[in-house]
Amino acid sequence: MKGKYSLVLLSLVFFLSGCRTLKYSGEIEQGRQALFVGNNQAALGYFQQAAQADPNAVYGTTLRIGVYSFLGQAQYLNGRYPEARQSFQKALSMHPADNVARLYLGLTQARLGDRQTGLKNIQAGMSGIANFLNYLESNFAYSFGQFWDPGGQIRASIKTNLAMSSGPNLDWSQIITAGEKLGIRIEEEEDKARQQQQQQLDLEFQK
Repeated sequence: MKGKYSLVLLSLVFFLSGCRTLKYSGEIEQGRQALFVGNNQAALGYFQQAAQADPNAVYGTTLRIGVYSFLGQAQYLNGRYPEARQSFQKALSMHPADNVARLYLGLTQARLGDRQTGLKNIQAGMSGIANFLNYLESNFAYSFGQFWDPGGQIRASIKTNLAMSSGPNLDWSQIITAGEKLGIRIEEEEDKARQQQQQQLDLEFQK
């Protein structure tokens, strides 16, 4: 019974923390889903609308990514690298702890030829995402943290990618591909964690 009420209370906290961003979450959510299926042009349109409507919009209750981070991702995936760099820089000026934006900023810088700075941001973004997942596991293992990267596969891939990026014979095509996959994967994890949490809530109510 105690576990049931804890999960209910936790869900309410999540809902209330996301309320102020619900107004424009429709465009952001549609843009996210477009990114997940590779429809990058459509995603760009959705995120442009969201950014114009509310530049301060933030999506998510745990990962919490700003709209300019999403806009930058869509610009990046459409090959609009100078615009993406500006969007990621703006995203980080508003939300310095946005590790997804930092990762993509590094990828963008690398594609624009600034590989030295790009590599630093790629590594910082990857490390930040791993630290974020470790924090959830350490501090919220008996609540919502248990649903994030439960098998540790994301963190294992980050460890491999960081080792690869620090090696003497860095393969830029591999590190860029790995970074792009990680950027999408960590965002998809938000949806998976939310779905798994809801499934557990449903099971608790049935007891």
